[in-house]
Amino acid sequence: MEVLNDLQEQIVGYYDQFIVLLPKVALAIVVCALLFVILGFFRRRIIKYARLKAEDQLLINFFDGAINIAIVILIFLVFLYIIGMAAIAGSALGAVGVSTFIIGFAFKDIAENFLAGVIMAFKRPFRIGDYIKSNDVEGSILEMNLRDTHIKTVDGKDVYVPNGQILKNPLYNYTIDGYLRGSFIVGVDYESDIEEAREIILREIMNIEGILKEDKLPRTHVKNLNTSTVDIEVFYWINTFDDKFSGLELKSIAQSKVVAALTEANIGMPADIVELKNYDDGLSLKERKMLEN
Repeated sequence: MEVLNDLQEQIVGYYDQFIVLLPKVALAIVVCALLFVILGFFRRRIIKYARLKAEDQLLINFFDGAINIAIVILIFLVFLYIIGMAAIAGSALGAVGVSTFIIGFAFKDIAENFLAGVIMAFKRPFRIGDYIKSNDVEGSILEMNLRDTHIKTVDGKDVYVPNGQILKNPLYNYTIDGYLRGSFIVGVDYESDIEEAREIILREIMNIEGILKEDKLPRTHVKNLNTSTVDIEVFYWINTFDDKFSGLELKSIAQSKVVAALTEANIGMPADIVELKNYDDGLSLKERKMLEN
């Protein structure tokens, strides 16, 4: 009976504390809701203004997520303070250093990706829309958040690469300066005039709209002397900031025009020659066995 009485007294005590605390909880909910609306309003106005003025939208998106987390933490601390748990709020703030170490150790990968995101947000190795390659992932940047980077591959796949992986591995950004080099190889036969073939190739490349002709000129050079062909490698540059032209389409046009022009000029483009040798000495299988015996 004493145990039941003690349990009843504790339940009644908790109930009385809850009744006393209930008005504070209600007030804290109202204040935190108003604070959330006000801070959210200012956050949206600041981010909207920053998007209009800033050139780097990737950095704005990253800090928008960080501000959201800061607002949630602030509202939680205000809630604790209003309901009379200011000591708990102070202890939470005082234990930030210790908790950061513990959480960082327990969630090493998450902390690593977060810090990598912060570093990349300031260093800015890419922007939204840039075409990059990181390890085996290749595509256009869509978004970067606190944990990962959203990449759209050329075949339509959405890949979310952890920020730490991008930071720790070589990153290839093909479009950050607006220039992208394309290339292909044409094989002509040894009887052809190589210099004439190079002139024809350059002439055709220079007449293709979308290929740069001033800042970075197209070039050709002899790359390989194969068994049946002389390989001529062709280099050209395109402007990645110009959305009217596709790199793959320009390469296809360039190769088609070069092949047509070389064919018209009677410059041969032979396939690889394969030499077949017949080692059969004309003996039948029975005769072979007789000789072997």
